[in-house]
Amino acid sequence: MITARAAASFEPQGRSVAAARAFVRDTLQGWGFSDIIDDAVVLTSELVTNAVVHAGTRAEVLCLRTEDGVRVEVADRYPERELPLQHPGERPYADPDRENGRGLMLCAALATRWGVEYTATHKHVWFRLDMPDRPVGTRSAGPVVPDQLLPLADSRVRVAVLQIDSAGTVSAWNEDAEIIFGHLASKAVGRPLAELAAWPQTPGTGTGIAEALRLSRWEGSYGIRGADGRVIPIYASHLRVRDAHGEPSIVCLLVHDDERALLQSPVRVPMDGGQLTEARPTDPFEIFIGSPAPDDLDGLLQRTVERARDLLDADSAFLLLATDDETELEVRATTGLPSTRQRFARVPVEAGTNRYGSARMPAVHEDLIVVPGAVPLLEATGMRSAITVPLKVEGRLTGSLGVAAEIPGRYSNDDALRLQFAADRIALAVESARLGELERLRRGSLSFLVEASDLLAGTLDRDQTLALMAQMTVPTLATWCAVYTIADQASDPFLSYVLHEDEERIDGLKALLAQVSPPEPVRESGARPWPETSLAVGGETVVLPLLARNRVIGMLTLGKPSEEHFRQEILELAEDLSRRAALALDNARLYSERTAISRSLQRSLLPPGSPTIPGIEVEVIYRAAGEGNEVGGDFYDVFPIRPGVYGFAIGDVCGTGPEAAAVTGLARHALRLLAREGLGGPAVLERLNAAILDEGDRSRFLTLLYGELHPQPDGGAHMKVVCAGHPLPLRLRPNGEVTSAADPQPLLGVLEDLDLYEQTLTLDPGDVLLCVTDGVTERREGTRMLGDDGLAEVLTTCTGLTAGAVASRVLRAVERFAAEPASDDMAILAFRIPRQRDGD
Repeated sequence: MITARAAASFEPQGRSVAAARAFVRDTLQGWGFSDIIDDAVVLTSELVTNAVVHAGTRAEVLCLRTEDGVRVEVADRYPERELPLQHPGERPYADPDRENGRGLMLCAALATRWGVEYTATHKHVWFRLDMPDRPVGTRSAGPVVPDQLLPLADSRVRVAVLQIDSAGTVSAWNEDAEIIFGHLASKAVGRPLAELAAWPQTPGTGTGIAEALRLSRWEGSYGIRGADGRVIPIYASHLRVRDAHGEPSIVCLLVHDDERALLQSPVRVPMDGGQLTEARPTDPFEIFIGSPAPDDLDGLLQRTVERARDLLDADSAFLLLATDDETELEVRATTGLPSTRQRFARVPVEAGTNRYGSARMPAVHEDLIVVPGAVPLLEATGMRSAITVPLKVEGRLTGSLGVAAEIPGRYSNDDALRLQFAADRIALAVESARLGELERLRRGSLSFLVEASDLLAGTLDRDQTLALMAQMTVPTLATWCAVYTIADQASDPFLSYVLHEDEERIDGLKALLAQVSPPEPVRESGARPWPETSLAVGGETVVLPLLARNRVIGMLTLGKPSEEHFRQEILELAEDLSRRAALALDNARLYSERTAISRSLQRSLLPPGSPTIPGIEVEVIYRAAGEGNEVGGDFYDVFPIRPGVYGFAIGDVCGTGPEAAAVTGLARHALRLLAREGLGGPAVLERLNAAILDEGDRSRFLTLLYGELHPQPDGGAHMKVVCAGHPLPLRLRPNGEVTSAADPQPLLGVLEDLDLYEQTLTLDPGDVLLCVTDGVTERREGTRMLGDDGLAEVLTTCTGLTAGAVASRVLRAVERFAAEPASDDMAILAFRIPRQRDGD
């Protein structure tokens, strides 16, 4: 049964893919389906890409919520695009190297069910994702246990009580919270919980803080940053409530993580009407772990080490998981050990210093001082004796479980057998949970990289690319990030961007990094430690090279606080991100360089400036079409020919962009040169015509209005003009009369033999001569066009205006004529003979 629906449409353009992902993510988040968001986002991304990019049609996305899952439909208007079938001798559609069919391949891999439906006008691809089953238990009291087996707590038990409002900010902070974390209530109230919480940020492996605060109940571990900057591990229980006015908020109870028993939900025992059900076969796994088992890997591992410690009355316990190649062990859970025992730290299994030589077999260590390094995790912890046993699945090493005590000689072989028996009971469950975590991490990483690639591809601005690189890594992959850039091979790395998850610490981090020599740029891919920064900043720091087009263009530096450690999966994800970020950063650099070169060359094609002509007002307005273009196919020029004589030109080369701008440069420079050689207007244009035709295949036809201006002592001006295929100049009289000031003649760049002639006219005081390119007269709005008549009508309203005011009014009229931006170059050249009283 459908309980809710949400729908949206997306236009056939690249940015619609990101918008569709955001729509599905927000919809499922609002429905509380956080467990399947990553799969739904990845599938939606592929299917919408097929619709708006490959099929080139609008995509319609429909989300349907049911009681146990969600169905997402993506429809496009390309029904003839059939389901790709496999023909003999062809590669199957489920081939990751082919674009066609990749979305269906992902549906087959990730979805519970999926299908394709056709109508006369639409094609629907749908998939269904079911919510995972969750065990539901009933409450019960715990059994009576001896005092020595009760959980430990401080002599004065403190429980921090926080209240979080619907916006995620702290609205209440009790006295115990002040004592535990060091923040006074006056400083904590009003701050977002996300600023104080050190939440686990591994993509795809758990619930985020925003999602946790929306749940009706939540229980688990995270950290709170104390007033001294140190992260304090805590165990928390959240309950969402509403007040008498219906306003929701979250009540949070927090204790130190090693006192989790104070808040942790008790073991649930199945009941039936208040009576115990009939006895059922006992599972050795549940005997050791308890029922129900935690449904997440971290919870299972933490429960395991706590049970192992209690089983052998140890002072501490630890569990490490093996890498896929069984060459290293990774610290995943500890209890009773100092916080310096970093989670996700790795040590070799077989050889070298600090190795677990006994990882593959049970081992009893009577005195660790006698055999230093036998259990590297326990060095400098005060532990003297230990047992380590392997976790194996089908003969393959999957981990190591150990317990330790502060006195030597504490354990015997019988103790080792008891621990090995427990390890054998949990090994398969731990491996299954680990594989589930890896699969969630893989899916989360895929979704993360898809979104990161889309964001990076959406900008060619260098500074924005640097900011995106840092924001995508903090806090998802690291606590802080620094990006170094290298301008060229001879330059030293430069600290270009710094980001910390705590904004108040960014300036201090910059100052610390400024005191340390930048990392050495190396070409080898992968993360490498940077101990110099680790000493200055504290914690673990790694450097990843930014490699693009076979050279190092910078370094991405990631840092964690001292109580945390980078896990290998996160470093591999960071390496994938660094490759994408490096290419995006290099693309931004190339774009900036080429844009600067283009603008420099284009500026060289513009006139250096209009001369001051005695007794004549001159105004020019120029607009080049196209983003980043300063010069196009339209051009103008006003220049002195000889004393008392000035030349002017306004022209339009066929087309727009750089190719037209090249002809523009040829025309403008040739006009100046030929005019100053003393040639008349027809001779100037005929020689320019020959020069354009000499360009061969690169030649373009050209319309041109060229003239000579002779200012007169009495205040008027004589003009000689040749109008070669160009819009005719318009003359405005003081009485508002508008007339054409020249006759049309053949354009340039088409015929070899031209018979051009020169026309003369006299401008009297108060007269205006307006010259424009066809970007003005051919301005369109649907089927309407401004045209020569429309321009003449605008000019009649300009009586008494200066040349600058006339040009500005014409430009406003052109811009207002249509809602869309102009698609053609425009040039406006206005001359006016001022009246005597204008200067009074």
